[in-house]
Amino acid sequence: MNGKDYYIPAAAMAIALAFKLPALRHNWRDPLLRSVCALLTLASAVFTFAAPPTIAAVNRWTGISNVSAPLVYCLITAFSASCLVLVVNWRGGPPERTRRVSRRWITGYSIIVVALIVLFVLGDAPVERLRDFDTYYANTPYMRQMIGLYLLAHHVAAVVMVAMCWRWSLQVRGWLRIGLVIIVSGYVFNLTYDATKMSAVVARWLGHDLDDLSTYVAPPLAALGALISALGFVVPLVCQRMSDNWQTWTTYRRLGALWQEVQISAPDGTPSVRMSWWAAAELRVIQRESDIHDGFLNLGPYFDRGLRDGAYESAAADGADEDTARAVADAVMVTAAVRARSGDPEGNVVIGAGEEMVPDTSDGPRDLLRISHALRHSSAVQAVRQRTALPAG
Repeated sequence: MNGKDYYIPAAAMAIALAFKLPALRHNWRDPLLRSVCALLTLASAVFTFAAPPTIAAVNRWTGISNVSAPLVYCLITAFSASCLVLVVNWRGGPPERTRRVSRRWITGYSIIVVALIVLFVLGDAPVERLRDFDTYYANTPYMRQMIGLYLLAHHVAAVVMVAMCWRWSLQVRGWLRIGLVIIVSGYVFNLTYDATKMSAVVARWLGHDLDDLSTYVAPPLAALGALISALGFVVPLVCQRMSDNWQTWTTYRRLGALWQEVQISAPDGTPSVRMSWWAAAELRVIQRESDIHDGFLNLGPYFDRGLRDGAYESAAADGADEDTARAVADAVMVTAAVRARSGDPEGNVVIGAGEEMVPDTSDGPRDLLRISHALRHSSAVQAVRQRTALPAG
């Protein structure tokens, strides 16, 4: 791998982080959001400082040959810890337990980072190695322990991540499950990276030469594994939000038939709330529901309980379930009330005892959606419209 093979994924992580920073600035107390940003930051740093051109530059700037080795090892170790902490916060649970487990992982891997630095200081690595430090110094005192420690820490994190994410994926559905499976797939590459690195290092310990595994096979595996794992963390968050937005816009559109129906009977001079084109979908849905309920209040004196009860019994007799029968009955009552109100522009006619009668919306927005659907598709509603056409104008 050359420099650009490292810098491209580093840039991808940095771009993802840039999109997350505004949310972090407004909600920096959110542990999940902090964990995501920490992971993206460390992933970008690992790729940046592991690139051979950066390794040479850091060694030259500091004047210490091979100082990049412990720096990269420490970043990889911190990245491993950030993945574990992110999964702990992502899965949730009692806040105190989540914080306690996160602190344990952070403390454990912080100790390993300190140990890596101490071992490098105690050892001697005078010959600069940009690509094969692990195998070149595999038998050097203290360097050997430093290399083995960082590989062991990375391997433990990978095994724990695979076990945690796979077990969790069996308990959930939807985008979260897809993301967890992607993370597991990415960490399978990380385990393969560990296997190739360890094989090359152990071969050196035993007097053999498998350096190509460490120098040429392991780095692409690590890069691919990190990218896939990061994608697994991002996919559920992004896709779930997109799915929620789609569902909200669908609700807004499906409420359209009922909203248009009750707007017909709105009194002259009723102020109309205009939403800006950039208004959030959630706000639009709330406004549309508010308009519908205001319409019900305007139509209240014209609601006919007897008509509703008859429509309900007819729908139930035709085999409709309870919710559908109620929605059809309410839709029939609303349609008839709209026509009655339009035929009484002066507001002089009050039907029966309908003053306190309103459509049944005890189930919240779902009831409004059912009524709106019935307005479009119920034959009973069409029959009312044919019997009582709206006055011209």
